[in-house]
Amino acid sequence: MAKLLLPVLLAALWGWVMWRFAMSRMKAELDSKSCPIDDPALEAVVRRLGRQVGIDHLQANLYAMEAVNGLAAPDGRIFITSGLFDRYKKGHFTAAEIGSVIAHELGHVARGHSKRRMIDWTGQNAAKMALGMILSRFIPVVGYHIANFLATLLMTSLSRRDEFEADEYASALMVKAGLGTAPQISMFEKLSRLTPGAGAGVAWLQSHPATADRIAAIKARAAGWAPAPAPDAPAERE
Repeated sequence: MAKLLLPVLLAALWGWVMWRFAMSRMKAELDSKSCPIDDPALEAVVRRLGRQVGIDHLQANLYAMEAVNGLAAPDGRIFITSGLFDRYKKGHFTAAEIGSVIAHELGHVARGHSKRRMIDWTGQNAAKMALGMILSRFIPVVGYHIANFLATLLMTSLSRRDEFEADEYASALMVKAGLGTAPQISMFEKLSRLTPGAGAGVAWLQSHPATADRIAAIKARAAGWAPAPAPDAPAERE
């Protein structure tokens, strides 16, 4: 029993050390490569969203990265990449569409996804290490590959769930802010055209849900939130 528990304990310790290191490294990386967004129209949308969550001066930041993406840091800060911002400045995206990305990242923060993902990432590596060591005792060489595959399945499943939850939060926030879900839908449609083939492949191995599924979920929520039509007034008797 002790021989089986030792790999688990060593992996747990290693995972904790890696988590501390990853958190410190991420903060340093974000601090050195980011700055506040300086765009009046976009700042107005960000403040509009912030007021709905009780933050009068919500600040979104610009992170120097060519990829088109948004980021939520474990400390609660929200970022959009310079690649996304540059396309916005060229007119490819509207301020409301960028706002839907920020609302999505706020969803990750509100649901605790950002912190949990860091913990999950280190936990995944620790679990792979421990499980691989145990399985390799019974299935030499192949044991590590099996452990890696199982850990990947778990993490991608959790990631897809997080994305749907953040989408739902963003939809509610955009509606509450008076922006509606249309910018969120059009943003996904534009991103899909910008990166054709993204999300293709075996669905249960993807970290993000298929774009079509996300759009369908947003439209279904919007339809469910729409007020019911008023009943027809009874005809007057002559």
